[in-house]
Amino acid sequence: MRFLIVGLGSMGKRRIRNLRALGHANVAGFDPRQDRRDESVYKYNIVPFAEYEDAVKRYSPDAIVISTGPALHMQYAQDSVIRKIPCFIEASVVHADRVEALHNQANEAAIVVAPSCTMRYSEGVKCLQQLIKSGTIGRPLNINYQHGQYLPDWHPWEKVTDFYVGQRDTGGCREMVAFELTWLNALFGDPTPLACVKGKITDIEADIDDIYHFVLRYPDGPLANITIEVVSRPVMTRELRILGTQGQIVFSDHEHVVRFKLVGDENWTTIDVGMGTQEPGYVKPEEPYIAEMADFVSAVETNDQRRFPNTLAADAKILRLLENLDSISGVTRGL
Repeated sequence: MRFLIVGLGSMGKRRIRNLRALGHANVAGFDPRQDRRDESVYKYNIVPFAEYEDAVKRYSPDAIVISTGPALHMQYAQDSVIRKIPCFIEASVVHADRVEALHNQANEAAIVVAPSCTMRYSEGVKCLQQLIKSGTIGRPLNINYQHGQYLPDWHPWEKVTDFYVGQRDTGGCREMVAFELTWLNALFGDPTPLACVKGKITDIEADIDDIYHFVLRYPDGPLANITIEVVSRPVMTRELRILGTQGQIVFSDHEHVVRFKLVGDENWTTIDVGMGTQEPGYVKPEEPYIAEMADFVSAVETNDQRRFPNTLAADAKILRLLENLDSISGVTRGL
């Protein structure tokens, strides 16, 4: 298969590595920036293109991987569907209407379109899913979750205002709300938003909200108290506690463990989920991204959308939920 990576920033380069790890050598990349093209050629020996139209016509890809900033996702995805080329899309945070429209267009054209859901492939989340689905702690009652990483640490080599995370609609914190809800909702269902407070509490030099704090009610009753922020330093925060009728579960990404304790147990049961393989300059391990790309390739090879666990319809629901949270939010300004 021939793959075209659209956007050769940090995620585009990661997707090249993913495909190479899966044994795919035929990879080209488009990016208008000369420095990104040069770096990708130097590191991965891909075929570079400075113009998108030129890349599609001359390289004739069998699949396209869209790793641009979120504002451009739908532009390239719609073009892929029109050309009847399957595509993978990184996590989106804007354009719910266009996502819904693209879902219908892709279905009519019978073209595989795979919106990213990387966290569903992480060992910690897969362990949580097994414990919850098997009823290990009984019925979930309450969920407390916090995730964040200081925004300037995402790309230390450039200012946050120089890429999409520093823009209001696609800000890093707002993007992570959608990213995290993708796997939380896969575990617990489609929630009802009850309350939201968002705002800026740091001196990060960008006109964005750097924290979202919100409450959801999931089907069958569990309440979720969720904090998503781009404040945590010096290390990333990802901590989850689920209280159930028969016990509780704790997931600590920092400790790389999931542990649970049931009513009557003397000690916690601890499951080591590992830290995975980390590429220099990247915080999150490579393995979930590789597994995600493997499912996309399988879906393309079989022309079977069901081989990939996420859908545009599910993504649209997440974006509608984010819009709803924005609409009901109070605003705080700490500085």
